[in-house]
Amino acid sequence: MTRSDKPEDLLGISAVERDTGLLKETLRVWERRYGFPMPQRDALGERVYPRAQVERLLQFRRLMDQGWRPGKLMALSEAALQALLASSAGAAPPPEVTAILDTLAARDAVAVRRCLGNRLARDGLARFVLEYAIPVCVEIGQAWARGDLDVGQEHLFTEQLQNCLREAISQTDIEASRPRILLTTFPDEQHTLGLLFAEALLAPAGARCSSIGASTPLADISRTMLDGDFDVLALSFSAAFPARQALSGLQELAARLREGSEIWVGSAVLAAKPKALPGVRYLARMEDTLSALETWRDAHPPAGPAAG
Repeated sequence: MTRSDKPEDLLGISAVERDTGLLKETLRVWERRYGFPMPQRDALGERVYPRAQVERLLQFRRLMDQGWRPGKLMALSEAALQALLASSAGAAPPPEVTAILDTLAARDAVAVRRCLGNRLARDGLARFVLEYAIPVCVEIGQAWARGDLDVGQEHLFTEQLQNCLREAISQTDIEASRPRILLTTFPDEQHTLGLLFAEALLAPAGARCSSIGASTPLADISRTMLDGDFDVLALSFSAAFPARQALSGLQELAARLREGSEIWVGSAVLAAKPKALPGVRYLARMEDTLSALETWRDAHPPAGPAAG
């Protein structure tokens, strides 16, 4: 450690992964390929990261979520990076977003939940997701990138939003039918908000959704698909997840699943340059989830009554 960095100003790699959403392997690859981040070593020889580098990683992550690739970002000068961050911030947020930001500034979880609940009751689940929750998440992310919110405030919002969505999904009273959809993420992918958004759209539309959480081994995913007779596997990938690793896993799963099964992949990055795989459908936008459901049902009409 340098003299200017106190131990309390340094974060271990697990903490950096948690706070930035960037995988440990991604951090190590960037270190080798780009020379950033530049971790120090603690007394045990483990990587530790100065908070200034973690803040820069947070900025990179937010821009990556908007479609920027890490190699491009690493090559930017400090002035160019700050200009890009400023331009990505956009116009002033609408009043309903300002209200959320105010409650987060006060770290008032009850007020955040009330804001979300009031909007959900007004809009219904599908409109709430597409017209409110997703745009608000973008605004929250931009506030985070600007430094207007810290990690704790961003996590507070995400936790309350997840609670709100899960409660609403559990109260969905539409009779479920086909397809049967399994929702999960690959190993090392901890971000499940996209899956929750998808379930919030699919369940009211009558799909039979089963979520098994995040970071599921591929063998367990394929076993669950087969044993549960699922029609569709829905996966979500954050922008930070390595595309090569995602494609390799998709290829493996496509070969393992029974004929006729589909894999729906929620990822703007993968959808931009999709690799053709049998049964794999790439969804660039959340509303594409409902299009995928409609297409599946058109191809699998319900069986008519048996002839007497």
